[in-house]
Amino acid sequence: MKYDKQEIIAKLKLEAGIIRDGGYNPSVRDPHSQPRIFRDSVSCLNVGLEVKKEPCDDCLLMLFVPPGERNKENPCHYIPLNEKGDTVASLEAEGDREKLESTLLSWLDKTIESTEKEGS
Repeated sequence: MKYDKQEIIAKLKLEAGIIRDGGYNPSVRDPHSQPRIFRDSVSCLNVGLEVKKEPCDDCLLMLFVPPGERNKENPCHYIPLNEKGDTVASLEAEGDREKLESTLLSWLDKTIESTEKEGS
């Protein structure tokens, strides 16, 4: 699926806003359940569904997923977020949610900035 630059920027800004607003914090209704990064976001094509109905291939985050990771269950969790190669999946495995959100937010901000500069 083809996305234009403004649509990409808008979706990435939405994700950054979700993190900044605490949208990935446990809900008051279910304080023991941790929302899944990207998957429980309004920007996910399958938000709210336990079983995916829309293919991840149609998601704009696939633009950032390395080709070898595109067949994974949640390919967006394998986007390299920094020069060390940290991903949502690797940082979730470490168990430090604060580090995960901070690293993801930094990636989002850098990606938004570089996308805005493209072609300007």
